[in-house]
Amino acid sequence: WIIGAIMPLVHGILYLTSGIYADAAMQLYYVAAGIYGLVVWRRAPKKKDDGIIKHTPRSWIVSLVAVYAVLHVAIYFFLTECTDSRVPVFDSMSTALSIVAMWMLSRKLVEQWLVWLVVDMISVGLYIYKGIPVTAGLYTLYCILAVVGYMRWRRVARESVVGA
Repeated sequence: WIIGAIMPLVHGILYLTSGIYADAAMQLYYVAAGIYGLVVWRRAPKKKDDGIIKHTPRSWIVSLVAVYAVLHVAIYFFLTECTDSRVPVFDSMSTALSIVAMWMLSRKLVEQWLVWLVVDMISVGLYIYKGIPVTAGLYTLYCILAVVGYMRWRRVARESVVGA
């Protein structure tokens, strides 16, 4: 958790100095969401399906897309009206998707990895454009990890259904 607190601060400063304001603010969210996820995973009342990695219920998809859309528009508006951001579309897109993905992760939903893959791909282009290639390289690695994570979680979810 110490590294989990330090890394977002380092990235936040890097993004702030690069004019990627929503990603900079997102680092604070990562710390808070990480703590929330840890609490949900460890302190939630035990139920028969606790700890099970599962697929996103289809009935949630419209709500998740709606939350993403509202967040994207709100963050975009803030960036265009209150900052000098030169990349408000992609900055707000990756930030809104990250918020949704973190919530999905806290609920152990397989498809959160696909959302992270999109975030990571957007981020690679954004960081190359903003002249921070080392971070773009890190997010390229995150793309690979998202694919591996998705395949593993999908297998675990399938095994938990078969074993039930």
